Amino acid sequence: MKMNFAGRELDMTRCHVMGVVNVTPDSFSDGGKFNRPDVALERARQMVADGAAFIDIGGESTRPGAAPVSVQEELDRVCPVVEAVARELDVVISVDTSAPEVMAEAARLGAGLINDVRALQREGAPEAAAQASVPVCIMHIQGEPDSMQDNPAYRNVRREVSSFLTERMRVAELAGVRPENIILDPGFGFGKSLEHNLQLLAALEQLHILGHPLLVGMSRKSMLGHITGRDVNERLPASLAAATISAMKGASIIRVHDVRETVDAVRVVTAVKEAG
Repeated sequence: MKMNFAGRELDMTRCHVMGVVNVTPDSFSDGGKFNRPDVALERARQMVADGAAFIDIGGESTRPGAAPVSVQEELDRVCPVVEAVARELDVVISVDTSAPEVMAEAARLGAGLINDVRALQREGAPEAAAQASVPVCIMHIQGEPDSMQDNPAYRNVRREVSSFLTERMRVAELAGVRPENIILDPGFGFGKSLEHNLQLLAALEQLHILGHPLLVGMSRKSMLGHITGRDVNERLPASLAAATISAMKGASIIRVHDVRETVDAVRVVTAVKEAG
């Protein structure tokens, strides 16, 4: 299955690595490190050299308890970086946003993927995603980012994630998003306890029944810290383990902070799959 990202075509039966560039002052892992356009571009440049097929640019932190960001502030953070990366690098630009205005402007500037952690739930978001005419990633979330970790509860996390994603796909398609332009993300860490995250990862391959490529993001997240006892910047081995499991279970995109190491892990998984 091939998918077209604003003119760049990728085979989604293979696993690709997405590098994270947060142009925010307060993201959980790298907040404040890349929130100038020149520094963000240099970060993106290195990630592409390391093998990233996607660069995910985000101007709003969605960590638990993060302060809200105005649409204008998000535009001011994201757009100069999208423009610079589109001008210089041969890579699919993903924009991590829930704001319809940011979706529209980023697509106009060259973004090839809309990555919405709120699953197009903001007013006007489904229509903006459809009008952008680029693929969109719909992610599962329980609640809102500022309160999502306040006692999340499920009877069956895999079934409830599947039901949520199915309903949001229906809304997106009714707004005009083409089915072949939909990617799904089970939303590790977004309104889920450690047990929920582990159950979801254990059953990840079952989400293929929904019929769309899967994007996963566990890089450096607190779920890995709970398992290992490691601080956020000491979670590379755990992140690689999570990425390897995801690739073995058929994820099409793995969203990470450490691109070079993850690309190597994915290459090993791909070689084993092809040998089998």
